[in-house]
Amino acid sequence: MEHYYTENPQSPRDVKSISFTIRGVQLEFFTDAGVFSKDKVDYGSETMIRTLPALSGNILDLGCGYGVIGLSIAKLNPEAQVTMVDINQRAVDLAIRNLERNHIKNAAAYVSDGFQNINNQFHAIVSNPPIRAGKKVIYPLFEQSINYLLPDASLYLVIQKKQGAKSAAEKLMSVFCNCEVINKKGGYWILKSTKQSSHLG
Repeated sequence: MEHYYTENPQSPRDVKSISFTIRGVQLEFFTDAGVFSKDKVDYGSETMIRTLPALSGNILDLGCGYGVIGLSIAKLNPEAQVTMVDINQRAVDLAIRNLERNHIKNAAAYVSDGFQNINNQFHAIVSNPPIRAGKKVIYPLFEQSINYLLPDASLYLVIQKKQGAKSAAEKLMSVFCNCEVINKKGGYWILKSTKQSSHLG
């Protein structure tokens, strides 16, 4: 069975256009079959975007899909430089098209299986992780993320309560020695863990 975290989806193309308004800013997205939440911006991503503080510096959107979170961050935070990555080639192609469509210059998208093609560190990492891929896939991403954060930088995740938000928070606590639930809304938790100076020793 094919999933939205498949490298090269084979499902027939079904390109459509959707609109999304966040904090008075309207964005237009191309979506397609074989990508996550193709018919509308998912509630978890929207909740994440509305919860995030102002961001600056280098930001990573890990598992970007067609670019909802990363493009929104770039549009709302012109001082930020956003990197968007996904394992799904079709999703990345859409994210690149959506960057152009929304005239966003402070972001880029490319293919990476997790952190495989990422070499630098970030002021924040944001992710709506592919929960259906299972803990064997996503928990290593949580563990690796600390290596790609600058000191005092934070990882932000959105996870549905019924899909394991509590156990994800416990996992983050074991990796970062801290995890804060910064929002709970509509069954979704927004989690934040920060790389503290004690991690640098």
